[in-house]
Amino acid sequence: MSFLKKLRDKMFRSSDKITEGVEAIVAVDAPDAPKPGILGRLIGQQPDAVKREFDDAMLEGLEEVLIAADMGVDTALRVAANIAEGRMGKKVSVVEIKQALADEVARIMEPVARPMPIYAKRPQVVLVVGVNGSGKTTTIGKLASQFKAAGKTVVIAAGDTFRAAAVEQLQVWGTRAGVPVLTAPEGSDPASLAFDAMTKAQESGADLLLIDTAGRLQNRADLMEELTKIVRVIRKKDPDAPHNTLLVLDATTGQNAINQVEIFRNLADVTGLVMTKLDGTAKGGVLVALADKFGLPIHAIGVGEQIDDLSPFDPQDFANALVGLDK
Repeated sequence: MSFLKKLRDKMFRSSDKITEGVEAIVAVDAPDAPKPGILGRLIGQQPDAVKREFDDAMLEGLEEVLIAADMGVDTALRVAANIAEGRMGKKVSVVEIKQALADEVARIMEPVARPMPIYAKRPQVVLVVGVNGSGKTTTIGKLASQFKAAGKTVVIAAGDTFRAAAVEQLQVWGTRAGVPVLTAPEGSDPASLAFDAMTKAQESGADLLLIDTAGRLQNRADLMEELTKIVRVIRKKDPDAPHNTLLVLDATTGQNAINQVEIFRNLADVTGLVMTKLDGTAKGGVLVALADKFGLPIHAIGVGEQIDDLSPFDPQDFANALVGLDK
């Protein structure tokens, strides 16, 4: 199965929510139209069979649909206004609205859809940050496996030394990918582990060093100190490290992902985003809000637990999957 098909199939929670919302606002003034939503599709409603004049009420309804999809108020209002431009007073169908919405989403996402840059520098140090439970550890394992499959030599540092489960999970992925995972006793200094990992990566000529980090936000001062110390220590070996700082976000948290970006941008110099768990939520619109608000590169998205469920971010594929278009 291609990732595009998987994306469409697994983002059904987000796409159904948007589709049903758009169907409802289009059918409001069409009393003879089949019932919108899942029932309408079951009884054979054709998406282009019903049209409604685009007016202020439809604009307001569209804004509400997009806000409910976690696109954020500012982004939702701007997207809805752009769709309304040139359509006011004209009759539109569900498919026409969804196509316009997909085009707007893709336009917003296009500038931020960039793969993680790979440098000639060896080792390229990638610091991975994010709250516990965001899918950070799994993402590191998938990235390591994918880079290894692409011919890169990879070393992983299990820097979340306070969570045994995170270390064990990385070790499983390391074994699966044939990638060494450097660990330290529980409660050890993560910066010391990062330094040792940097030494090993340099000695072995590794292309990439992926460093996991803790994600405890209960005490931001401690986390800030920990991340700052890791950076300070690895810069003793390479003044330009880390070369990438990836923030892993959980799509199911919705608008809270925006707060996490703001926090981690203050804690670390975030260079790019990875969004996980898009298959488990109706809040996929938050990725549009993140792109619109921060403009940070989105390197990859995840829609499951398998290694091929993490893929480079494609703005048009994501936009089509988000609104439920079949092309």
